[in-house]
Amino acid sequence: MLVIAPNWIGDTIMAQPLLQILRAQYPNAQIDVMAPKWVAPVVYAMSEVDTVLESKIRHRSLKIRDYWDFVQKIRRGKYSAAYVLPNTIKYALLPWLAGIKKRIGYLGETRYGLINVMHHDCKINPRPMTDFYAALARAPKDRVPLPLPKPRLNVAARSIEQLFQKFGLSRNLPVIVFAPGAEFGSAKRWPETYFAELAHKILRFNEKAQVVILGGVNDRAICQQIHEQVPNTLNLAGSTSLDQAIGLLSGANAIISNDSGLLHIASALNRPTLAIYGPTDPNHAPSHSDKKISISLNLSCAPCKQKECPLVHKECMTKISPDMVWQSLIQILLVML
Repeated sequence: MLVIAPNWIGDTIMAQPLLQILRAQYPNAQIDVMAPKWVAPVVYAMSEVDTVLESKIRHRSLKIRDYWDFVQKIRRGKYSAAYVLPNTIKYALLPWLAGIKKRIGYLGETRYGLINVMHHDCKINPRPMTDFYAALARAPKDRVPLPLPKPRLNVAARSIEQLFQKFGLSRNLPVIVFAPGAEFGSAKRWPETYFAELAHKILRFNEKAQVVILGGVNDRAICQQIHEQVPNTLNLAGSTSLDQAIGLLSGANAIISNDSGLLHIASALNRPTLAIYGPTDPNHAPSHSDKKISISLNLSCAPCKQKECPLVHKECMTKISPDMVWQSLIQILLVML
C-alpha cells in the first residue's frame, strides 16, 4: 500500500499513528510512503515504513514532467491501495492516474471519483490531527479505537554520538534546545528577545548547560539575534540538515519551541518538550512526549490560525513572558539536570 504524506513536517509526524495502525492490521504488507524531499528525513525514522519515495512535487506548484514521472513510478509499484493525506486534487490525481483501485482520503477539494473511500471531517469541531489521520485506517463511519498510539521516531544511538562530536557538544552536560522559528508564519513565533532572556535564566541556573538554537535557513536571522544577545549559546540555524537536527534533538534534555515541525519531531522522539502556543490550538496539535508542558493564554481572539496577527498586537505570544516560561521549564530542569 502507498501512503502519500502531507507537505508539512509536523503534519507528517501526526500521521505516523496511522502507519502504526496499518502495520498492526497488515503485518506482512509492503507499506511505502511518498513524501516531499524536505519531509522525507522524518519518514526514514519511522520503523513502519518499508520504502520512502522522495517526491519533487511542491506545495502550491506543479511541474508537469516531475508529476508525470511520479505517476509512472507509482504505477510500477503495483499498489493495491493508496492513502491520500494531503487534501488537494493534485495529490488525489496521482493514484488515480497510476491505476490504484482503492484510494482512501478526505473529501478535500471535492475529490469525488478520485477518492473512492471517502471520509468527512467536521470543520466546526475538528479532531486532533492524530485522530484525523488515524481514522483513515477504518471504514468512513467506523471509530478508531482509543487510545491511539503516539507518534514515535527512532534514531540510532551511534548517530547521536557522532553528531554531538561533530558540533562540539558534550554528552555529559545538559543540552537545552531552542526552536524559535515557525515556517507557517510570524504569528506563531515567541519573540526573540524572550528566548534570549530565557537563555540567560537557564545559564544562571546551570552555567554548564549547553543551549543550542536550531532552525532552518529561513530562521537564521531570528536565531542570530538570540545568539548575539547570549553569545554562550550555540547557533546551528541553517547549519544542519533535517536528519542532523533529528539526531541532535534525540540527545536533548529538553526543547523549548513554538508550534513547529521541530517541536513535533522532539515530541515523536519522546524528549521533554515545552511548547508555546499562540494562534494555534494546543489540543489540535499537541506534543505527545511523556514529559511535556504546553503554554497557551487562550485569549478570546485565539486560536485565529492566521500566519500574521490580524490584530497586529500578537498578544497571544507577547503576553507569555519569559518568567512564565521559566517557571514551567524549571519543572523539567529540576528533574533532568
